[in-house]
Amino acid sequence: MTGWELAAVCVAGVMAGAINAVVGSGSLITFPTLVALGVDPVTANVSNTIGLVPGSFTAAYGYRPELAGQRERLLRLGLASAVGALGGGVLLLFLDPGVFQVVVIALIVLACVLVLVQPRLNRWLAARRAHAHPHGGLGLWLGVLAAGVYGGYFGAAQGVLLLGLLGSFLDDHLQRVNAAKNVLAFLVNAVAAVLFMVIADVDWQAVAGVALGAVIGGFLGARVGRRIPARVLRGIIVGVGAVAIFVLVYG
Repeated sequence: MTGWELAAVCVAGVMAGAINAVVGSGSLITFPTLVALGVDPVTANVSNTIGLVPGSFTAAYGYRPELAGQRERLLRLGLASAVGALGGGVLLLFLDPGVFQVVVIALIVLACVLVLVQPRLNRWLAARRAHAHPHGGLGLWLGVLAAGVYGGYFGAAQGVLLLGLLGSFLDDHLQRVNAAKNVLAFLVNAVAAVLFMVIADVDWQAVAGVALGAVIGGFLGARVGRRIPARVLRGIIVGVGAVAIFVLVYG
């Protein structure tokens, strides 16, 4: 990877970190960037997941006050996230690479749809929250498990999935729900990253570029990202998703 290519990956990481801080789905920036630069799609996904771990940790750490009193909940749901991430990572590494290239197109479309419907989803969650189950129950555990599989396999928009699940099943303030979501997303990325580092082909230059950019973007996102209209950000994400599909199909 040349210096200019590494710089492009770092810039993509900054954008992804900032977008993750505001609306999520930053992988729809970094993943197609890596593929466009010639990185094999599976290797790009693996390297992207590892590179985003520091940014995921930063997001979770920034919500420490809202995490107070959620230890038992996060231990229970964290197990589901970890097991799901391990399963998703195994599927990514041991299924035929051709399967990933086909399935990931459908997952990108799903991620873009989730980003587009996020405002309606948030309103729906607000309406349901007064009637939500106070403890989540088995339904939430299984949903978080499935989201972990999704996150370990691909990961884009897993935060939107988790927020929808937690907001639907938990009777809690949205900021506390978002804090829990950040912890679970970090666990998914971290568990999948450990698996990938042990048995997968990793492009460590790509990892370094994504990681550096994501950490910077995470800090900038809270200040700069919130000034960008949400509709503009969603449009950028969907546009990048379309580019990612084009690259996967014709690249």
